[in-house]
Amino acid sequence: MSDYLTKSVTKDGMFRAYAMEATELVAEAQKDHNTWPTSSAALGRSLVASLLLSSSVLKGNESMTVKVMGDGPAGTIVVDADAKGHVKGYMHNPYVDIPLNKHHKLDVGGAIGHNGTLQVMKSQGGTEPYTSNVDLVSGEIGDDFTYYLAQSEQIPSAVGVSVYVNQDGTIGAAGGYLIQVLPGASDDAIAKLEERLKSIPMISELFLSKQKPEDILRLIFGEDNLTILQNLPVAFKCDCSKEKFADEIAGIGNKEIQAMIDEDHGAKVVCNFCQTIYNFSEDDLKKLEKPTKDDKK
Repeated sequence: MSDYLTKSVTKDGMFRAYAMEATELVAEAQKDHNTWPTSSAALGRSLVASLLLSSSVLKGNESMTVKVMGDGPAGTIVVDADAKGHVKGYMHNPYVDIPLNKHHKLDVGGAIGHNGTLQVMKSQGGTEPYTSNVDLVSGEIGDDFTYYLAQSEQIPSAVGVSVYVNQDGTIGAAGGYLIQVLPGASDDAIAKLEERLKSIPMISELFLSKQKPEDILRLIFGEDNLTILQNLPVAFKCDCSKEKFADEIAGIGNKEIQAMIDEDHGAKVVCNFCQTIYNFSEDDLKKLEKPTKDDKK
């Protein structure tokens, strides 16, 4: 198992804690979208945070779409995630590489923008998805998801996400943690946790040093205060197909399809999430036209 999410609870019953290594899935996203360093960190953090969130609040076949809509040069980031460890995402501007921030780190907040909205749409089997919006806190992603959980889910939490980008633009390490405060947690325990989180290295640095998700949770809570519940494989997975795009083309109507045939002699569709290209020939498009009343006579 390479990338995976570890779910745990503390033995004192005060915290639920998740940690995830996501180096390969973020690397795949970087390769698919050819993101520049700051964009890579912004998209990678969004993928990790969304997957941590979906794994903590969804179940079964439920899914969610997360949109990070800031006023920075990265534009909107869109991520789909489910409860089974699958995630996919894209951003409107993958070519952002701005100067480092005051901490000499990739300036994700500057790329996303400090003003804007984090939107979460949950598809839970109903006719309409449940949508919740909160203001961005910093654009750094971890802070923003922490605020979302407190405001929309009413769950006091801490979210930490990190992506290390190599000098050549590839992904060296990526991952994160999500810690939720359970009912009955003492103020003293919460204060100690907050101080502990301030003292540990960045998550990507821990993964670069060959730590595993379980190691990070033990580093935070101690060797003997954890019960590991599950190790869940995670992956960047897009479920696009030519058949799905064919259904979408068929839905736009015969007039528009005929225009594609007359003007372009076919169609090329690119999946936003994985950049896979699907080509439709004239014959492919003709087969998608719906029969008219004259055809049925």
